[in-house]
Amino acid sequence: MTPPASILIVEDDPALLRGLGDNFRMAGYEVHTAANGEAGLAQALAQPPDVLLLDIMLPLLNGYEVCQRVRSAGLTLPIVMVTAKGQEEEIVRGLELGADDYVTKPFGIRELMARVKRLLHRPTADAPDRVAIGDAVLDRASCTLTRAGEEVPLTAKEYRLLDFFASRPHRAFTRSDIINQVWGRSIVVSGRSVDRCVATLRSKIERDPSSPKHIHTLRNIGYRFELGE
Repeated sequence: MTPPASILIVEDDPALLRGLGDNFRMAGYEVHTAANGEAGLAQALAQPPDVLLLDIMLPLLNGYEVCQRVRSAGLTLPIVMVTAKGQEEEIVRGLELGADDYVTKPFGIRELMARVKRLLHRPTADAPDRVAIGDAVLDRASCTLTRAGEEVPLTAKEYRLLDFFASRPHRAFTRSDIINQVWGRSIVVSGRSVDRCVATLRSKIERDPSSPKHIHTLRNIGYRFELGE
């Protein structure tokens, strides 16, 4: 029997903490809670959960510090940050410190639980050679993308961007993240280079690039990738 996934919820609002805990317990999660950043960090390091739900404005130690220290300790568990105001600067900072996703208050519990579930089922670092992206297949062994047996021509940059996205579905990335991972830190490019590459890639993998199912734009943030059905 598969043990339940564990979630650590770090939130200083007692009512919200109780409500989140109840919902995740009802969904079958093993729930742990902490009401401040120090206690949350201690729990995360002592007994790493499968996923960490982390408020930003916490007493004693804020969510940014907790996130940074968890990553510095080498833990790769999914981290979902909760922001009160949804300011672009807050979200970008959280993602750059290693958070995998974010939600803004007030949020819908069903959406939050769906995001947590997706992160828990994301592929591990041992990525498979073949990845289904909608009705197309990315083959890492041959560095090709095919649809219905026909190769879809990709430039080297488009392939690297698609491989990057396909290895990390359901995660939000800033343009800076993408530049560092796909272009490299030694090359000076702007966010517009990312946008142009995304546009051409969409034209090749999306059935309707004007209504993308795979590469989603996150306003003022960057992009999130979904493998699709």
